[in-house]
Amino acid sequence: MPEPVKDINPSPSPESEKEESASILKETWYGFKKNRLALVGACIVFLFILLGILANVIAPEGINEQKSADRLLPPSSKYWLGTDDFGRDILSRILHGAKLSLTVGFFAVAGSVVIGTFFGIIAGYYGRWLDSIISRTFDIMLAFPSILLAIAIVAVLGPSLQNALIAIAIINVPTFGRIVRSKVLGLKEEDYIQAARSIGMRDRRILIHHILPNSLAPIIVQGTLCVATAILEAAALGFLGLGAQAPQPEWGRMLSDSRTYLQQAPWTVFFPGIAIMLTVLGFNLMGDGLRDALDPKMKE
Repeated sequence: MPEPVKDINPSPSPESEKEESASILKETWYGFKKNRLALVGACIVFLFILLGILANVIAPEGINEQKSADRLLPPSSKYWLGTDDFGRDILSRILHGAKLSLTVGFFAVAGSVVIGTFFGIIAGYYGRWLDSIISRTFDIMLAFPSILLAIAIVAVLGPSLQNALIAIAIINVPTFGRIVRSKVLGLKEEDYIQAARSIGMRDRRILIHHILPNSLAPIIVQGTLCVATAILEAAALGFLGLGAQAPQPEWGRMLSDSRTYLQQAPWTVFFPGIAIMLTVLGFNLMGDGLRDALDPKMKE
């Protein structure tokens, strides 16, 4: 008589999962810290995060404290970055603006990741008509320039920082959806997924315990890069008057309010622009470093 077939359990034990996760994290950190530009980017990002968290403590002045006698003063020992046309301290407003811009960036990307990952997994795993509907919807959304689609959404919802966040989250959904879908299309044909199906494991468990964890690397990389894009888009909407509204110290709004004084007081435009540039640069450098660290082809 043939020997009984041994039970195949494609799910590793909790101990082995922890060991494997720890090993992956160590490997990723080792690859990341070898990239000096990525470390510079991470330092810039964490600096702005720290400044945003401590803005209420370290800001020298109130964000809306107006002093008519101190209008458009250049940088000095009293006002390190100068003042704007209302006599408000630019440094204080930039520090509080870091909190606003980073909050919009993180929450908008978090929403995009959750929604895009969900639809990407459904489209890639189940395929057929679900895949066709979801993929065509993504194609239609990607046919529009992202900033124009964001403007259209905010125009319908109304200009505000919260609606700008919603618009930015929506326009980035197709990016994550397509990335996850392409990853799932390859993963669902792997032997361990077929083995899980053969023993009767439910689709929900397969998706949560096998498909999703193995799709995280491109999601993390794209998410880091998309935070930079989200900050730029929030600044663009604020500059156009569709995002943050006065007197909120959002960087794009600060640029819009100061453009009239570009020649008379260039520091009112220069410093908010530098804040946007440094933050976006930091996330881009960190994202590139994460991509290299998580990409098996880049490992020796």
